[in-house]
Amino acid sequence: MDHLKGRVAVVTGASAGIGAATAIKLVKAGLTVVGIARRLQRLQ
Repeated sequence: MDHLKGRVAVVTGASAGIGAATAIKLVKAGLTVVGIARRLQRLQ
């Protein structure tokens, strides 16, 4: 995913499940992630 490095991704459902796993993978790949979730406490 080097071609995405430095880009911004918006991930919905980022507090749990597939959304959380996707957000983590994207951050590790060098993207800036904007996480959207209904429960702010679970994002932190």
